[in-house]
Amino acid sequence: MLRLADLRLLLIAVTLFGGAWPITKAALPYATPLWFAVSRTLLGALIAAGVLVITGRLAWPARQDWPALLGVGLLQLGGFFALTHLAVALVPAGRTAVLANVTIYWLVPMSVLLLRERVSAMRWLAAALGLGGVAALAGPWAVDWSEPGALLGHAMLLLAALLWSCAIIITRRFPPSRTMLDVLPWCFLLGGVVLVPMALLLEPNGGIGRDAWPHMLVIGCIVAPLGTWAVIEAGRRLPGAVSSVGFLLAPAIGLVVSTLWLGEPLGWDVLVGGALIVASVLVATRG
Repeated sequence: MLRLADLRLLLIAVTLFGGAWPITKAALPYATPLWFAVSRTLLGALIAAGVLVITGRLAWPARQDWPALLGVGLLQLGGFFALTHLAVALVPAGRTAVLANVTIYWLVPMSVLLLRERVSAMRWLAAALGLGGVAALAGPWAVDWSEPGALLGHAMLLLAALLWSCAIIITRRFPPSRTMLDVLPWCFLLGGVVLVPMALLLEPNGGIGRDAWPHMLVIGCIVAPLGTWAVIEAGRRLPGAVSSVGFLLAPAIGLVVSTLWLGEPLGWDVLVGGALIVASVLVATRG
């Protein structure tokens, strides 16, 4: 039985993450991708730690917390952020929002094979509708493959979705002894351990210009701590089929924001894909 509180977490997650990619895309003329990802991660660590200090809950992780901490920190916050922030420089923000959130490719079969989760016929239907929506939104016919970096950018986004799926599986298979909020600052710091050396190596002359600071503060102080906590908790609490389908709402929101703010085109693919995704979420929550 799905709980309303868990579905609320999912809604918070997809709203924040759906709007994050257009904001990130708008910042990239004034910031390099990896250093922007570093700022997102370190600001997220600072805000999450501050909340725990104020509430008297900041503490060193216990032994049982480390599998989830490593999975989220290295795979989701380190690997996922690195790949997606590099890809958004090569791929339109709306398409980035779609492919980065397609954990459905990986999470449903991994939940069945690794967690022995039973998936009802209705949720298989929801997954099929969701993939149909993804195909409409990000089908290969809509990509100019002759563009420099197009193939690499799309491959990075699919790999990013796989890393996120692996992090979800780890948190469900090895749940921490405390809430994910309690270990979130350490997860962000581990993400920084991945991202800072990459930024120093690949973007030695990069950084974040003053015009990108408002975007950095929104992403780092709000989306990163609150959105990441909501994403992790929703993925941990909800069945794999429901969470992976639900995460598809993020690209639908991202496409709407990209269209209204960045002027990215709104065509039949966006309308059909968005409708299929909304239908898939409705079916999943009733299956």
